[in-house]
Amino acid sequence: MRVITLAHGSGGRVNSDLISNIFFKHFQNDILMQQNDSSLLQKLNCSKIAVTTDSFVIRPLFFPGGDIGKLSICGTINDLAVSGAKPVYLTAAFIIEEGLNIDTLEKIVVSMAQTAKKANVNIIAGDTKVVERGKGDKIYINTTGIGIIEDDNRILSANNIKGGDIVIVSGTLGDHGICVINEREDLGISVDIKSDCSLLNILTQDILEVSENIKFMRDPTRGGLATTLNEIAELGKISMVINEKDIPIRDEVIGMCELLGFDPLYVANEGKLVVIASRDDAEKVLEAMKKNPLGRDSKIIGEVIDDNRNNVYLKTKIQGTRLLTMGEGELLPRIC
Repeated sequence: MRVITLAHGSGGRVNSDLISNIFFKHFQNDILMQQNDSSLLQKLNCSKIAVTTDSFVIRPLFFPGGDIGKLSICGTINDLAVSGAKPVYLTAAFIIEEGLNIDTLEKIVVSMAQTAKKANVNIIAGDTKVVERGKGDKIYINTTGIGIIEDDNRILSANNIKGGDIVIVSGTLGDHGICVINEREDLGISVDIKSDCSLLNILTQDILEVSENIKFMRDPTRGGLATTLNEIAELGKISMVINEKDIPIRDEVIGMCELLGFDPLYVANEGKLVVIASRDDAEKVLEAMKKNPLGRDSKIIGEVIDDNRNNVYLKTKIQGTRLLTMGEGELLPRIC
C-alpha cells in the first residue's frame, strides 16, 4: 500500500513526483502548468472582483452524497455565488498527515477536479504540506475562490433589505449535518439521507436573471438556517418572521434530530440557499428556483418586518411565537 511519508512534503524528488502524478495530472490547465511561484493571470474584465477562502476539516472524509474534495470546491464556489459573483478561479492547499493512503488522496483530488470542471472553474495554484503521524487527521484542505461581478448595480448587500421583503429557502434543511453525524458515529440507523453537497452557482444565476430585486443571498452552512437568519438580521439591522409550517425538512431528518436531541434549524447544509427578495418579485423568483433541480423544494418561509431589534421570530405550528436565537457553541464539530 502506498502511503504519504514526510518525504512527500520535503520539496525533493518524492514531493515533485507526488505533485506531478496526482495534482498536475488531475488539475491540469495552462495557468497551473506555468509552474511558477505565483500564477500569472490576464486582467479580469469586470466591475468588481470577489474573493473568498475556506478551510475544510470534515470527518469522515467520505460520506453519502460527497467527500472532503467535493465539499472543498462546492463550499468556496457557493460563497462566491451567493455574493452574486461568477466564479472564475480557485486555489487549493493541502495539509496531509503522514500515513494517508495515496489512493485515498488521489480519489479526493479526482473528486475536486470533477467538481471544479462542473463549475467551469480551473484550479490555478496550490500547496502541499505533510505533518507527522498523529499531528493531523488524515487531510485538511483550504480553497480560495476568485469571482467577478460584471454589473455594479447588482451588488448584493444586507443593507438593501427592507420591511416587506420575502424570505425563500431553496430546499430541505439539515440533510448534510444529519448524514455526516450518522456516518461518523456509526449509529447503525438505516436512513435514506444523503448530504446535499452541491454547486449553487447555476441556481444563483437563474435567480439573478429573473429579478433585479434580489436583496441578499447566503448559504446556511454551519449553524444552519437559524444562525444564518440571525446573521442576516444583524447585518441588515432588520427583523423577520419565519413560519415553521413552511420550512421544508425531511421526515427522516426530523426523526433523527428528535433521537439525537438536535433542532434541525441549527443543523448544517452544504447545498441550500437563503434568498431575500422584494415582495413583488418573490413568486417569479420562487418559480425560477423550482425549475432548477437544486431548487425544486424551494419554499417561501417568511418575511422581513419593520423592527430594528434585529430579531428572528419563529411562528410555530401551534400559532405561538418564539425567538429564534443565534446558535451557541458547536452543535456538530467538523461538519465541513
